[in-house]
Amino acid sequence: VLFRPRIMSARSKARKEALDQLFQADLRGSEIAVTEVREYAAEILEGVKNHKSRIDELIRSYIQGWDFDRIPSVDRNILRLAIWELLWGSVPESVAIDEALKLASELSTEESPKFIHGVLGKLASIKGQIAL
Repeated sequence: VLFRPRIMSARSKARKEALDQLFQADLRGSEIAVTEVREYAAEILEGVKNHKSRIDELIRSYIQGWDFDRIPSVDRNILRLAIWELLWGSVPESVAIDEALKLASELSTEESPKFIHGVLGKLASIKGQIAL
């Protein structure tokens, strides 16, 4: 069987663009910039920017045994993106989680998908009870 590269959907590419911007802002300690990106990436970036303090509060609450500042930056930003999609976005819960896991397995450590899945799974299970 020949290797077939995964064909990325427009939304998957937009998520990757948004993640790149979130990652850069995190590394620089700067505001999230909504630059020349795809429409859906801009929607994600605006959403994360508008809800960042609540999103980070939720991450801190559901990362049992982890220190927020010690989470790899890429994982922290995948979580931000996915939590925005999960709680404020218009995609199905399963899509938000699957896309986050794909990003984690492509861009982060071997343990990252499991860690991210744990946090997102907990949030998804109590989604209706979370005060936004």
